[in-house]
Amino acid sequence: MAAVSSAAPSPAIASVLVVVVFAGYLLMQLVNVLDSAPGGAELLTCVGVPPALAALQYIHSAPHMTAARARLLPWSLVLQTALTFAPLIAFGWHWGGMAGFLAGSLLLLLPRTTGWVLFGLTTAAVVVISSLQSLGVVNVAYMGVSTALTGLVLFAVARLAALATAIHASRDELARMAVARERLRFARDLHDLLGYSLSSITLKNELIARLIDGNPQRAREEVAEVLTIARQALADVREVARGYRDMSLLVEAESARSVLKAAGIDARIDVSVTGLSSTANTILATVLREGVTNMLRHSQSSTCSITTSLDEEEEFVELEMVNDGVGNGSSLPKSAVPNGTGLGNLAARVATVGGGLRVGADRDDEAGVFRLVVRVPTDAAPAADAAESRDASPRLTV
Repeated sequence: MAAVSSAAPSPAIASVLVVVVFAGYLLMQLVNVLDSAPGGAELLTCVGVPPALAALQYIHSAPHMTAARARLLPWSLVLQTALTFAPLIAFGWHWGGMAGFLAGSLLLLLPRTTGWVLFGLTTAAVVVISSLQSLGVVNVAYMGVSTALTGLVLFAVARLAALATAIHASRDELARMAVARERLRFARDLHDLLGYSLSSITLKNELIARLIDGNPQRAREEVAEVLTIARQALADVREVARGYRDMSLLVEAESARSVLKAAGIDARIDVSVTGLSSTANTILATVLREGVTNMLRHSQSSTCSITTSLDEEEEFVELEMVNDGVGNGSSLPKSAVPNGTGLGNLAARVATVGGGLRVGADRDDEAGVFRLVVRVPTDAAPAADAAESRDASPRLTV
């Protein structure tokens, strides 16, 4: 599309070309009329009718005259028909060239079948009227061919001008979509990265505040981990700004183990599945981050389980996160609904590679168990931008 749109003329140039072609054909018809040595009445008709026909043809053909066409049709087409055939009948065959303009307008403005039928009738009418004026067979045939060719050329030029306008409008729309998509990617990645990192830093600083007097050695160890998380967050933000970022599920699992331990959550983590593509690894690591962030923000968990498994054909990998503590005053993650952030973001990202995300909480369970399951192809590849923007829909079930 970019190559085609860059080669297409601008809408302004396309409109100018329409005017130039119409003016050229109009000048040819005027020369034919003036060459027949017209009398006073015919000269007066030359002053009024051709300009009126030119104005009507411009309204019928110019790409930017859509609103005017909608207001004036069908009366403008009726007027053009009258102004075309009245001089032809009154003054003779040399006015027949004006019928080419009418033939082009019929093709442009009417439904396909109706337009072509009336196009043929217009050409036939010119032939019949010319033959009744004692023209030779050759001249009659010339009038018919000239009318048909003029109508086809004017129709083609107007269609090409409309196409050029549509191409440039599409290019502008694609540019706006690209900007919106990049903003969404940036916002989504910042949410996925900084939400987890800032939650971890906050949690560990609260732990440090409790340990600093009674257990300074443990407090120093936690400070070192806070520095590591902060440096990683800074590196992640830089990667997001550059537009590309790979993540490791194993690295995120170890980070999650440390954070959950600091929060006093007994975590069982087993993510030993190997052979995943970089994209699958990154998606699972991102889901793990968001799941841990939601667990810390929206529950009072004491235990959690994070495991991965392959299906029998080893075509899909499944990450399951289960935690308690979503009842008794805590709340479900607000991002469990696809609203553009949180798990909704993850659902959209997983959908682009043919996977799915499932979340749910059992409020009848005394422990308030919440379960998050993501399933992605083991060989997942980055989705094309166009497919991501048009076809990807979040597969998030609750």
